[in-house]
Amino acid sequence: MMTSHSTFLSNPTLIHRHNTTLTSIHPCAYSWNDKTPVNRGRFSVSRSLSQAYDVVIVGAGVIGLTIARHFLVSSDLSVAIVDKAVPCSGATGAGQGNLWMVHKTPGSATWDLTWRSHQLWKMLAQSLEEQGLDPIVELGWKKCGSLLIGRMDAESEMLKGRVKQLCEAGLKAEYLCSSDLFKEEPELLVDKDSAAAFLPDDCQLDAYHTVAYIEKTNRNFASKGRYTEFYNDPVKCFIRSDSNGEVKGVQTSKNTLYSKKAVIVAAGCWTGCLIQELFRNWGMELYVPVRPRKGHLLVLENFNFLRLNHGLMEADYLNHPTISGLESSNHEQNLSVSMVANIDAVGNLLLGSSREFVGFNTDLDESVVSYIWKRAGEFFPKLKTLSLSDLSASRKVRIGLRPYMPDGKPVIGPVPGLSNVYLAAGHEGNGLSMALGTAEMVVEMVLGYPGKVDSTPFDVYQVLD
Repeated sequence: MMTSHSTFLSNPTLIHRHNTTLTSIHPCAYSWNDKTPVNRGRFSVSRSLSQAYDVVIVGAGVIGLTIARHFLVSSDLSVAIVDKAVPCSGATGAGQGNLWMVHKTPGSATWDLTWRSHQLWKMLAQSLEEQGLDPIVELGWKKCGSLLIGRMDAESEMLKGRVKQLCEAGLKAEYLCSSDLFKEEPELLVDKDSAAAFLPDDCQLDAYHTVAYIEKTNRNFASKGRYTEFYNDPVKCFIRSDSNGEVKGVQTSKNTLYSKKAVIVAAGCWTGCLIQELFRNWGMELYVPVRPRKGHLLVLENFNFLRLNHGLMEADYLNHPTISGLESSNHEQNLSVSMVANIDAVGNLLLGSSREFVGFNTDLDESVVSYIWKRAGEFFPKLKTLSLSDLSASRKVRIGLRPYMPDGKPVIGPVPGLSNVYLAAGHEGNGLSMALGTAEMVVEMVLGYPGKVDSTPFDVYQVLD
């Protein structure tokens, strides 16, 4: 085996261009055009080589990176991670960073994995403190608490039931009547029918800070020959063994990466198309029904005009009601907008969220942004006194493609018939939230350890057509 040579630039600088545009690609293409955001402060440069690792991970979003981290810190295996672009150029970088349980349902298929993942995030934040590090600096960590807000009688009854469920599941949860809600959030429009479910222990993090920290952790193993990044290096095909038909590696545009133990595909909304295309090369059909679901997130930097004490989400977020009648050619694609608001650790106001099916298009749609602003104004009247055009200097828009699965569950586990190929995708808007739990689950599967969370709901065979 030839020696791997990688160069990592010190002091990674996070650069985000909010209006990243994907080319109008064939849905199975796993490559970016030359509009891909260039992240000059954080990349690895590797010579074109044939190299072998224990684990090869396809996809450097938060799922792929945390899987790599878990292998590195909990085993002695070597890991290569490969991506067509750079971290935070996809759904991870467009996320709001909420680690909230207030809108989750105890007993649902994803409950245990989400709960476990949140506990792992909190343990990580605590371990940073024990090391003398500040979780706010390292992760953008913030214990914000979350409010799920209703404005009608029917929603109030639903919230009472939800609080009861959450309490029975072991969470600290409170039902807030209108007067109590106003005390918590004085700038929220509250009337006699307003109410909320309140989880004071919910937290949030910042995707960019968190990814930078995870990469820094992973890179500590590079000098030991256990970790290499291959960014801006699209996967072209799997390499299959002639003797037993197993996948033994991946061929990228620049490198041949052999895997001794496992190939893990964590490519977000591109996972289904990538798998389908790679398997078609062998005359096989494998369809994983993950689809891109576009979202806009409005960011107002250093916004001190509105005070929020907690993260807030309207009850309609649970239903994603469809909007019609907007002046856009794309809005027949099931557009929904629900108010989700929080202040991040550095004082930026984050407003969301939109959801729509428009393929792999990531163009900025100003009508969606305007609707997000209008919807926020219906909850925070103070915002109605401002025009978005007056905030252009501090305004950014994050656009990402959530990996949507029809049944609302990610797909995690080995591909039937290929015991060394694993999928970890389809988390939709919960990638950051579920990342550490997913990483733990994948590593347990590969190493043959008993699972801390039942993986049955996420089995690959359940979604294969």
